Amino acid sequence: MPQIWYVTFEVHRRGTLPKRRSPRETRTFENEEEARAFAREKFNEGLIVFAGTLNPSLPRRLIPSSDIPSWIEQDEEVSGAKRDLER
Repeated sequence: MPQIWYVTFEVHRRGTLPKRRSPRETRTFENEEEARAFAREKFNEGLIVFAGTLNPSLPRRLIPSSDIPSWIEQDEEVSGAKRDLER
């Protein structure tokens, strides 16, 4: 069974809200590479981002916001290594 990845990110506030809250949006992806690319885009916009796999994928993965920068860098390192091998 392929892993199904999700990326959750904060949504920019629009207008004034009567109560303080943290609105979020979640998108799903068929693979980790697509999830990383999307997470990188949202992270570069300055948003708080979380990612992980959906049940029943095993092993389950959770990437908290504090680990997103290193998770994104892993993808860049792999892409660079693939380019080097293709030369």
